[in-house]
Amino acid sequence: MTAIPAVEGILSAKQVVETAEAIASWQLPNGMIPWFPGGHSDPWNHVEGAMALDLAGLRTEAERGYQWLSDIQRPDGSWHQYYLEDSIEQDKLDANTVAYIAAGVWHHWLLTADLGFVETMWPVVESAIDFVLDLQTPRGEILWARHADGTPWSFALLTGSSSICHSLRCAVAIAELLDHERPDWELSVARLAQVISQHCAGDAPDAFAPKARWAMDWYYPVLGGVLTGDRARAHLDARRNTFVVEDRGVRCVSDRPWITAAETCECMMAELSVGNTENALKLFTWAQALRDTDGHYWTGIVFPDEIHFPGDERTTYTDAAVILAADALSRTSTASGLFIDHDALPPLVDLDTDKPLNDRAD
Repeated sequence: MTAIPAVEGILSAKQVVETAEAIASWQLPNGMIPWFPGGHSDPWNHVEGAMALDLAGLRTEAERGYQWLSDIQRPDGSWHQYYLEDSIEQDKLDANTVAYIAAGVWHHWLLTADLGFVETMWPVVESAIDFVLDLQTPRGEILWARHADGTPWSFALLTGSSSICHSLRCAVAIAELLDHERPDWELSVARLAQVISQHCAGDAPDAFAPKARWAMDWYYPVLGGVLTGDRARAHLDARRNTFVVEDRGVRCVSDRPWITAAETCECMMAELSVGNTENALKLFTWAQALRDTDGHYWTGIVFPDEIHFPGDERTTYTDAAVILAADALSRTSTASGLFIDHDALPPLVDLDTDKPLNDRAD
């Protein structure tokens, strides 16, 4: 029987199941998990939803979600950015959303120890990762996306590359589990981690598009496991007052009064990964203010107006972020450490960090 995450005095196991069932109620017959009824789905948030379903014991629904991705994967290993039930809404090919399948498959393995599932999904993961790494520059960052015609975008994103770094380490773990040697993947993830680390230190300022006003660019190098230990703690300390609003949560951008539950929960896991348990517990508690009566969560709120935004939107990816955060905080499942115990993933290859950075290719 699946042990359901719960955080005593804040979120019960019954409420977690209610939220997971709310996600499942919006899942389409083909397995796709849209943001909301009639809305689109993207592969990253779809995988997030599948992981949350798994944590609440809805394994059949989770596996239907992974099967949908397998069914619609393009021959080049990618997925389009946004899908509707029976069509493509946005045909761009986003590297971060493509890579996240590896995190989902590894999460399912940690939960179920179902080797057959991993073996079935291996070709999907392998081709997805090869697509992503084809966008890596000589210096190490990974360009954001390709147009549907194959033309690459001209810049990389810090948040996306930090998430990709975590997904690549999950992919390496899958390869090791199945006895597939992928030394090129190991070198690629080490190069990516190196350039992210150097950028955060101010040594590669042009590596990523300037997005400093966005909270995700602040906490994702920690959440993605690139910055750890004392350096990660100092990194979070440096801008916590910029993004964290007491008794509310995390602003999605520094200059707007917009609090989002998903980013609050993601930031919570970053804090938890460096041992800031008190900060994590506060953030998780504040996120519950956005819980609706049926278990769904409002995407965000504007303060002090107390208006939900966008519009009256509730989203499955927000629901999923709360469930993943509850598991990480409670350490309930065998997958609870995926986003906080980065040492449990294959270690990064030791590169010569004193070596000067190469110029990024155009």
